[in-house]
Amino acid sequence: MKYETVIGLEIHAQLLTKTKLFCRCSTQFGLQPNSQTCPVCLGLPGSLPVINREAVRMAIKLALALQAQINLKSIFSRKNYFYPDLPKGYQITQYKLPVAEGGELLIESEGQGKVIHLERLHLEEDAGKSLHEGFPDSAEKTYLDFNRCGVPLIEIVTRPEMNTAGEAVEFVQNLRTLLQYLEICDGNMEEGSLRCDANLSIRPEGSDQPGVKTEVKNINSFRFLARALDYEAKRQRELLERGERIIKETRGWDTASGRTISQRSKEEAHDYRYFPEPDLPPLVVSDGWIKEIAAGLPELPQTKIERFIRDYGLAADEARILVSSRALADYYEALARDSGTPRQAANWIKREVLQFLKENNLEINDFPLQPASLAELIKLVEAREITMTIAKEQVFPEMLNTGKEARTIIEEKGLKPIAEDNTLLLIINQVIEENPQPVQQYLGGKTQVLGYLLGQVMKATKGQASPEKARSLLQAALDRLAKS
Repeated sequence: MKYETVIGLEIHAQLLTKTKLFCRCSTQFGLQPNSQTCPVCLGLPGSLPVINREAVRMAIKLALALQAQINLKSIFSRKNYFYPDLPKGYQITQYKLPVAEGGELLIESEGQGKVIHLERLHLEEDAGKSLHEGFPDSAEKTYLDFNRCGVPLIEIVTRPEMNTAGEAVEFVQNLRTLLQYLEICDGNMEEGSLRCDANLSIRPEGSDQPGVKTEVKNINSFRFLARALDYEAKRQRELLERGERIIKETRGWDTASGRTISQRSKEEAHDYRYFPEPDLPPLVVSDGWIKEIAAGLPELPQTKIERFIRDYGLAADEARILVSSRALADYYEALARDSGTPRQAANWIKREVLQFLKENNLEINDFPLQPASLAELIKLVEAREITMTIAKEQVFPEMLNTGKEARTIIEEKGLKPIAEDNTLLLIINQVIEENPQPVQQYLGGKTQVLGYLLGQVMKATKGQASPEKARSLLQAALDRLAKS
C-alpha cells in the first residue's frame, strides 16, 4: 500500500526585543547563567507582568507580512505544566484568542509554487534551560539556567498541508528569511532563537482521513529537520506494514543515533488546564497603529524576487538565491547599479562571492569588498582591459587578501591582456609544437581536442590572452597546418 505523509509545523521565533515579554530583564544571549532574572520572570509571589509593546509591534509586523487576520483584542492565558525549567509552574501564552489568525506563505514544491496556510500566530514567553552536561557532577545533577524565562516568542502554527520533508524545510527557510527581512528575529537556530516542532502522520494515498500524528520536538537545524521527518515517516510506514498501531506521542530527535525517540504521551489542550491570565488585561490594538506598522514594512522577499526577475532579467532560481537575505539582496542591487551589468553582477555573487563566504563561514555583511570595488573589477573585464580568467584567478583573490583596488593590482602585477596578435601567435605555435598527438587528433577529425589545446594556450599566457581571440588564432593556425 502506498502512503501519503502529512506534516504541520509549530515554529517558535524569538523576537529581537532588548527586554523580556513581561519584565525589564535583558534578552542578551550567552550571559552568566541566572544573571538575567527578576521576580516577574521567575514568577515570585507579588510580582506583576507588564506587556512589552515592542514585542506586540513585531508580532503585528509578522502578521501583516503573512497576510494574517489581526485580532484587535487578544487574550493571554496560563498554560499549566510542571517542568524544572519552568519556575512559575505555568507559561503565559495565548490560547483561544491569539494576536492573529490565518495567513499564508509561498514555497516551491516540485518546481511549482505551493501556498501553505497558517492556523494562528500567538505571543508567549519562553521557558528556562536544563543543563545536563558540562559540570563535574553532571552525572548526578541537572543544572537550571533561568535566563531565557520570559524571553518573547512568536509561535507560528501551520495547517497540515506539507507532504515531504523538503517542503517543510523550505517553509522554515522561507519563514526565517521573512523574519530577518522584518528585522524581528535573527533566525539563529544554533542559539535557539528559531526552533521547530513538527507534527507528522501518514495515511493511505488518496484518503482524506487523518492518520495518528506524532510530534517531533525542538529541531534546531534544517538538516536535522529533514532527517527527522524522513525517519519518522519511514518508521510509521513500517509500523503499519507490520500491522502494528501508531501511538499518539511526543518524540525527540536524537542526533547521535539519527532516530526519533519516544519521550511521553502527547498532551491534549485540557491537560494544560488553560485559563485566562488574571494579572494581564486583554491586549487591545487599534486600526491606526496597525496601519502605521503596515506603512513601515520593507519590500518583502517574494515581492523582491518578482522584481528581480522583471527588472534585472534573472531566472527565478537566481532571484531566490540573491533574495535569500536582505543584506545579500542589497549588495546585489548596489553591485548591479555600480557595474552597469546586472547579469554579471548576479554571476559573480552566485559563484565567487558566495563561495568565499561559505569557505570562510561569513555572512555578506562581513564580505571584505564593497560593491563599488567589485563593480570596478567587473567593468574592467567588460571593457576587455583584463580577461575573465585573470580577474577570477589573480585579481579577485588579491583584492580579498590585500584590500587593494583592481586597477592597482593589474598595474603592479602587469596583468593587462596580450594585445599583439604576433605575440599570441608565437605562443600558439609553441603549443602546437609541444603537443603533436592532440594536434594530429584534431587534424584527423577529432575536433573536440581544440578545447584542450586552447587550455594549453591560456595556461602558457597565464590567462592574459582573450579566450575568443586565442581560439580564433589557434583554429586558423591548425587549419593552415591541415592544408600544408
